[in-house]
Amino acid sequence: MTIRLQRYIAFLSVILFLGKLLAWYLTHSVAILTDALESIVNVITGFLGLYSVILAAKPRDANHPYGHGKVEFISSAVEGALISIAGLVIIYEAIYQLIHPKLLMKLDVGILIIIATGAVNFLFGRHAVRIGRKQHSLVVESAGKHLLSDAYSTAAISIGLVLVYLTHWPWLDSAVALCFALIIIVTGYNVLRRSIAGIMDEADEKILKEVVQVLQDNRQPQWIDMHNLRVIQYGAVMHIDTHLTLPWYYRVADAEKEIHQLEKIINNPFMDAVELFIHIDACMPYSCKLCAIADCPVRQEAFRGQIVWALDNVWANEKHGKHDVSIPPLLVKT
Repeated sequence: MTIRLQRYIAFLSVILFLGKLLAWYLTHSVAILTDALESIVNVITGFLGLYSVILAAKPRDANHPYGHGKVEFISSAVEGALISIAGLVIIYEAIYQLIHPKLLMKLDVGILIIIATGAVNFLFGRHAVRIGRKQHSLVVESAGKHLLSDAYSTAAISIGLVLVYLTHWPWLDSAVALCFALIIIVTGYNVLRRSIAGIMDEADEKILKEVVQVLQDNRQPQWIDMHNLRVIQYGAVMHIDTHLTLPWYYRVADAEKEIHQLEKIINNPFMDAVELFIHIDACMPYSCKLCAIADCPVRQEAFRGQIVWALDNVWANEKHGKHDVSIPPLLVKT
C-alpha cells in the first residue's frame, strides 16, 4: 500500500510539474515560477521517497539488524533541504523581477492551470498524510504534507494572480512570490528538523505516550514494575525496549508467557508493527508495597498501591520503589 501510493506520488509530481511549467511559459509570472520550482522538488523527492520506501520495506539482515527503515529519515532530510533551497531561489527570482519587470501574459489561462494542479495536490496530499500516519511511514507522510503545502501556496498564489489580473499591478506578482518563498523555507526547515531528530534517535513524545497508555490500560497485577522504556520508530516498524519486573519465583516458562501476553497487547493497536525487546527483572523486598498480586506467598510488606505508569516515570533506568519515601499517584486494583 505504502509503496504503491509513493509510486503514484512520484509520477503525479511529474505531470503537475509539466502543467505548472506550461503555465509559467505562457504567463512569465514569477509567482507561477514559485509553484513550478516547488514542483521540481516534488519530482526529485517523489522518486527519492519511492526508492527509500522500497528499501525500508526490505526485511532486516545481518548488516542491518534493525531493518532499513532509517533510510526514510535520510530521504526526508534531503527533501527538507531541497524545499529550503527552492525557497531561496524563488526569493532571488522575485527580487530580480521587481528590479527588471517582465510583461505578464495570458494570466487567465495560467490561473486556471495552477488552480487545477492545486486541487489535485490537495486531494492527493490529504490521502497521503492519512496513509502515512496509519502505516507509520515518515516518507509518505512528509510527501503528503509537502503536497498539502504546495496546494495551499497554489491557492494563495492564485488569489494573488487574480488581483494582478484585475488591478494590472505587475509588482504584486513578485510580492506574492516573496511571501510564499518564506513559507516554503519554513516548511523545508520543519521537514529537515524532524528528519534530523529521527536520525539522532530523538524520542517521539507522542508515540511514547501512546505506548505507555496502552501498557497502563492493559496492565496485569503480576507486572510489578516497568522502567528503562525506549521507543524508536524506523519506517513502519516500532522498536520497543523495556525492563519488566516480575515475581522472583516465576519460572522461565511463566516469564515467557507474560512476555507473549505483553507482545499481543502492544501489537494490537500498532498493527503488528512492533519489535519488542523485554529484559526481565526479579522483584526485590522493596517491590512488595507496589505488587498487586493478592495471594503472593512471599510478601514481606503490605501492598500500598501501584505507581501509575506515565511518560515521566518509565524512562529511568532504575526499579521503582527502592528509594521511594512515599508512593506517587496510585492506582490500586481490587
